Amino acid sequence: MGKLSKFDKMWEGDTGPTFYEKVKNVFKPKEPLKYKLALAQYKLRSTISRLEVFINRLQERDKLLFERVIDAYMAKDHARATMYANEVAEIRKLVKMLLRTQVALEQVSLRLETIREIGEVVVSLGPILGVVHELRRVVKGLMPEVSIELAEVEEILQSVVIEAGELTGTGVGFVPTSPDAKKILEEAAIIAEQRMKEKFPELPTVEKLVGEEAKAESGT
Repeated sequence: MGKLSKFDKMWEGDTGPTFYEKVKNVFKPKEPLKYKLALAQYKLRSTISRLEVFINRLQERDKLLFERVIDAYMAKDHARATMYANEVAEIRKLVKMLLRTQVALEQVSLRLETIREIGEVVVSLGPILGVVHELRRVVKGLMPEVSIELAEVEEILQSVVIEAGELTGTGVGFVPTSPDAKKILEEAAIIAEQRMKEKFPELPTVEKLVGEEAKAESGT
């Protein structure tokens, strides 16, 4: 087997340090790029799990309020039914956004797994960084703890891109609105829409419920 390139050594963690570097690394050890990607992926999985728990809680809340909508209409309390229906609509807006975030992070995690296998760091991480950056911005005001976790992931991935770029001489930054990042987010939105339909029953409109009530009263 031939000698490892400088990048390969940094990727696997074997940099072949000089005596001075060995002494320096005693006080400041340098993590291999592959380890950093594994750490980023671990943090992403933790965030995905946190989102799953929160989405499930919102789903339970949605179910409770949905039943109250129906009960209120059966009691002909249209004002209260409308109030509950509006609350359900707000919950579903939030869930849809969180599902989109969750799906996008699942896609990012899968891509990180591939990158760890093939080692195409500099080019492949650009779109992923863009996605993480955008999602962090989206959830910042809704789930600050998730935003902080994504900021940590973004910082790790940025450091990997910078170090890999220095080693290969092909430094690549990231653009939050790059075509590849947009594509990942668009695909996540489509999948999130499908999951919404699976998880949540269609909310009946005021017109539909009033129409059903009128039919029941007329006996038709």
